[in-house]
Amino acid sequence: MADLSNSELQRYARHLAIPEFGLEAQKKLKAASVLCIGAGGLGSPITMYLAAAGVGCIGLVDADVVEISNLQRQLLYGQSSLGRSKLEAARERLQDINPHLEVRGYAERFTAANAMRIAADYDVIIDGTDNFSTRYLSNDVAVWLKKPNVYGSILRFEGQVGVFAPHLQAPCYRCMSPTPPPPGLVPSCAEGGVLGVLPGLVGTMQALEAIKLITGIGQPLLGKLLHVDTLSLRFRTFTLRRDPECPVCGDKPSITQPIDYEGFCGITPAPKGAEISVRELHDIRQRGLPHFLLDVREPDEHETAQISGSTLIPLSQVADRAAEIPRDIPVYVHCKLGGRSARAVASLQKLGFQNVTNIAGGITAWSDEIDASVPRY
Repeated sequence: MADLSNSELQRYARHLAIPEFGLEAQKKLKAASVLCIGAGGLGSPITMYLAAAGVGCIGLVDADVVEISNLQRQLLYGQSSLGRSKLEAARERLQDINPHLEVRGYAERFTAANAMRIAADYDVIIDGTDNFSTRYLSNDVAVWLKKPNVYGSILRFEGQVGVFAPHLQAPCYRCMSPTPPPPGLVPSCAEGGVLGVLPGLVGTMQALEAIKLITGIGQPLLGKLLHVDTLSLRFRTFTLRRDPECPVCGDKPSITQPIDYEGFCGITPAPKGAEISVRELHDIRQRGLPHFLLDVREPDEHETAQISGSTLIPLSQVADRAAEIPRDIPVYVHCKLGGRSARAVASLQKLGFQNVTNIAGGITAWSDEIDASVPRY
């Protein structure tokens, strides 16, 4: 195990002063590698605290660039980072926190095609994502590679933290959630919002769990799920059990390699020909062609920003209120980014609507490319 330099001994002095931690635990951190999937709200505190603590190598998976809406909670970045690659900005920030740190960046989505390759060389996997397909993928990869998966999730005012590790006699994520919720039932943070300090709280706890796993101190949340409600500041811990019939970690696993995770989670792309750009929609409106513009976001989102002339019917109500949607003229559907509207299009097509089309990029693309006076949120 690598020795610590004089500079490192000074840097980690407060760790070394803890009798239960000391030099050996610090050396374990230096020798460890952690993969963080996502460099956003959770990834920011996770990676900053692991860097400061002395983890030797951090891998970051994220293909996004820094946007102004990130800055409310993603403290890896500042105003000067806008428009930059998240990986580029994150590397600079993390190595400024600790120059002894190695940062490996993967400017790509974490997918069934690359997940095993990316995760293979790391000791701990941390899930900092906000979608179910990647959660199931990161779980399965961690099970197959026999690596602990430190899970975290956040939405609005509530968060969860847990450690999934069947090789350590703990359940996996699928034991807790055998099947994903129906598409559209649980919004993402982009759709449902999140209190800015919440990812700081949850991400910090994820970093703590990783440190405990690496050093062997304390009791990690193996077989436990910690839930926090920030409005009441109430913490509750639930016991989780392994499912012997789990398709990934059970006695007779039926899933032994990556699958179509988006299909498993019910995420289907808009049918071919059933999507247009905001520029095409703008042209249709400019020409005065008959159409019905359907907004499937939530009422508070519609109040914050709207495209003139749109009709609000939230996604959860589309099927029940289909009679309010005309069938004799083209129907164009938008949400914030294009995900919910694609699901609405599929739902309406099942109800027999023949001329219904998704608007790619949603109202965000409309604000960026057509009308900057429409607030971006």
